Amino acid sequence: MLKLENHLIGVDQGDVVLFSDFDTDGDMWTGEGPRLTRFPVTFRKAYRKLPAVQAWVSMLDMSNQSNARIDVQVENINSEGCEIVFRTWGDTRIARARAAWMSIGELRHDDDWDIE
Repeated sequence: MLKLENHLIGVDQGDVVLFSDFDTDGDMWTGEGPRLTRFPVTFRKAYRKLPAVQAWVSMLDMSNQSNARIDVQVENINSEGCEIVFRTWGDTRIARARAAWMSIGELRHDDDWDIE
């Protein structure tokens, strides 16, 4: 559980196209087996500590000739951003995908300063 101990809380969100492989005959559309793509996300403002981040599929365009196999995760979270990782496997053919994300965490205040 993320425990917020600051009066200045930030919520950032976005919606990003992860790939459009149908147009380019890319690997998600033409490939087989394990495949993944990473999409970097930069927060609008850096958080004071690591934020809580969630991502989910907001649009999926895929072939109806195979099973829907998808995995969306957030990795490499830091105070300035993260990566949305989209995976598929087997004979799944995905033309394009979009993901939405949201981050919540403490923001720095103008009166904050670090003691070293």
